[in-house]
Amino acid sequence: MATSHRRNFSSLSAMPEQSPLRVATADRIKDFILSEGLKPGDVLPTEAELCDHLGVSRSSVREAIRTLAALDIVEVRHGHGTFVGKMSLDALVQALVFRGVLSPGDDRHALREIVEVRQALDVSMAEQIIQALSGTKNRTLHLLVSEMEDLAAEGKPFPKQDRAFHVGLLARLDNSLVGQLVAAFWDVHTAVVPKLGLQVAADLEATARAHGEMLDAAESGNVEAFRTAVTAHYAPIVRTLEVPTVGAPA
Repeated sequence: MATSHRRNFSSLSAMPEQSPLRVATADRIKDFILSEGLKPGDVLPTEAELCDHLGVSRSSVREAIRTLAALDIVEVRHGHGTFVGKMSLDALVQALVFRGVLSPGDDRHALREIVEVRQALDVSMAEQIIQALSGTKNRTLHLLVSEMEDLAAEGKPFPKQDRAFHVGLLARLDNSLVGQLVAAFWDVHTAVVPKLGLQVAADLEATARAHGEMLDAAESGNVEAFRTAVTAHYAPIVRTLEVPTVGAPA
């Protein structure tokens, strides 16, 4: 076993570090995208054209493209070319999930941080959500609440409806980034729980009801009621995370 570990560490130490030229080339490709006003889905120049334009070798361009593709800044479609990526937060989600799983000490600490960020995002956007939804009637969101309540009554979780609700609640805001962040931290939350092996019990009916209260408050223009509903929404999992882990020091 020790020999196997030594081989693994040896191979890791032999891996090449990210070269300054690759980083510089990647930065210049990003600058090119910005200066040309390219949008997600637009095609980039060919590899040869980028080499000529940037004055670097093909290997530098290829390495830079691989770096940018990993960040979803560009998308390589084999046989078709390289395109400006969708700029999703997938890389952020994967990094945060990994961070959560590797978080030292109390297993619940990483999840507690994620829940706090989710709650902070919902609370901080309360006034904007109220402005966007006040006086409206959102059939799709009400349908999602009904589905959550029906599933909760059967003792079944409702992750698909939960995520769609939180994304839909922000859909009318003139801020696409906050919607992406909310969805990203929702994804991190639901991914970290099983990876940590935690049994995070939640009051499904109370959680489903809180979603409905958030929506009703938003449509009626009541900011304080919305914030109260947000607190109620997270209360079950917050209570669970405050219970000391068995065997952990008090």
